[in-house]
Amino acid sequence: MKIRIKDNSLRFRLTQSEVAKLGEEGMISSFTEFVDRPFIYSIERTEDVDLSAAFIENRIVLKMPATMITEWISTDRVGFEGQAGKIKLLIEKDFVCIDNTVEDQSDNYPNPNIKC
Repeated sequence: MKIRIKDNSLRFRLTQSEVAKLGEEGMISSFTEFVDRPFIYSIERTEDVDLSAAFIENRIVLKMPATMITEWISTDRVGFEGQAGKIKLLIEKDFVCIDNTVEDQSDNYPNPNIKC
């Protein structure tokens, strides 16, 4: 799982197996290990109707409605947008990059812009 934070915008990108795990378990989490404590970012299934987010004790939690998760795993839908206070939220499937990269992309979704 990747996150990108820019000002008041928070974007999550998930690979195929991460989307599947979110669908099966209702939660997915990752972290960055800082010297004194980890920075944790996660997505949790809720029964709410809108995306929301919270920041509690070094942890960003994106709360994603169960109906969105069901649609996401069973269709070609790329992602969802939302707003939590001043924070713009975006969650997307992670596609293979068109340009060269050293990052492992073996679990990413096929990029629809690549024509064979």
